[in-house]
Amino acid sequence: MKNLSERDQKYLWHPLTQHQTAAPRLGIVKAKDALIWDEDGNSYIDGIASWYTAMYGHCNSYITDAITAQMKQLDFVMFSGFTHEPAIKLSEQLIEILPSNQRKIFFNDNGSTAIEAGIKMALQYHHNLGERRDTLIAFENGFHGDTFGAMSASGLSSYNGPFEDFLLKVERIPVPQEDTIDEVLSKLDYILNNNSCAAFVFEPLVQGAAGMKFHSAKGLDALIQKCQENNVITIADEVMTGFGKTGKNFASDYLINNPDIICLSKALTAAMFPLSITSCSQKVYDAFLSESVAKGFFHAHTFSAHPIGCTAALAGLELLNSDDIVERRAYIEKAHQRFVLQIEKHPKVKEARSFGVILAIDLTVEGNRYGSFRDMLYDFYMSEGVNLRPLGNTIYVLPPFVITNEQLERVYNVIERSLEIV
Repeated sequence: MKNLSERDQKYLWHPLTQHQTAAPRLGIVKAKDALIWDEDGNSYIDGIASWYTAMYGHCNSYITDAITAQMKQLDFVMFSGFTHEPAIKLSEQLIEILPSNQRKIFFNDNGSTAIEAGIKMALQYHHNLGERRDTLIAFENGFHGDTFGAMSASGLSSYNGPFEDFLLKVERIPVPQEDTIDEVLSKLDYILNNNSCAAFVFEPLVQGAAGMKFHSAKGLDALIQKCQENNVITIADEVMTGFGKTGKNFASDYLINNPDIICLSKALTAAMFPLSITSCSQKVYDAFLSESVAKGFFHAHTFSAHPIGCTAALAGLELLNSDDIVERRAYIEKAHQRFVLQIEKHPKVKEARSFGVILAIDLTVEGNRYGSFRDMLYDFYMSEGVNLRPLGNTIYVLPPFVITNEQLERVYNVIERSLEIV
């Protein structure tokens, strides 16, 4: 019998992979807490929580018990014409912790489609009010997903290149830093005055795919205020930042001005189920209320509000602010801060930074997002039993909240040793 890696190559097409040159995929057979195991019995610390999803650890028994019970009672029912307890309860609990202006919950199935729904809501909001607005505003180097609306808002050519001629109209601004707020506001003013702007789409405070780049909460607040003064719908992409990763429930909690729309996925269901949410303010929702059916939001996903996914999310919410998880979040945050102080003076380190449980290290050595340098680092980490996925010359760590102190120290140690080979 061939192993998983060999069998994989016959039929499977993997994401973010050039199969002409890529090594065979590693067969994974088991996961628990902060560890994953391959088919040869080797274990790896999941230093990025499998793309920031398994924040409460893999195969968390509290969550698996909850979804097992749910699938024995109600596996699935379509969400058009029907409703059910898990969806209602999840909406009630999310509204309790989301920024105070959020009033309605719309279900999708992944991060890209959460953004896609948010963009469509914004465009139709203006249409329903009798205006035609055709321009999105977005940050340079942002990333929001791979469907066409989400891709339009994204600004990374490595993902968008072949599709640039087919995207929505987007005007881009730099992320604001403390010393560039006035400059960015001036650019935003120019865009607002020379375009018919429908929405501002942004990753609040942390640009993930750009290399875990941080920006100013004060500056973002000013941009949101300026957009809202011009009735431009503000859309916060909390797909990566949501659910405790920045130290608060949501990165938007650091802001004074609440976004009109918030998009959630990834850690929403603790990696147990593909589900996402686009929440919105009463103002946005009210623009879709009409005697005319055509003014309704005719956007749907077959598996919207899947009861099993909603149940996984509810169990995750119970854990999010539990004493044990809050304690672990605080420990990781302080440990990251200590490691930044320890490593930031290394001659191979250009910048080291942390925010909540997010740690990022930019190296002085240049490297492409996907290329030999990045692959060399990735292979080294895997050979040392640590799953990290560098973004070009940026090494980042975003571990499960349940990672042990010893495992976290091992991650730090492996990163330090990797600096000797670059």
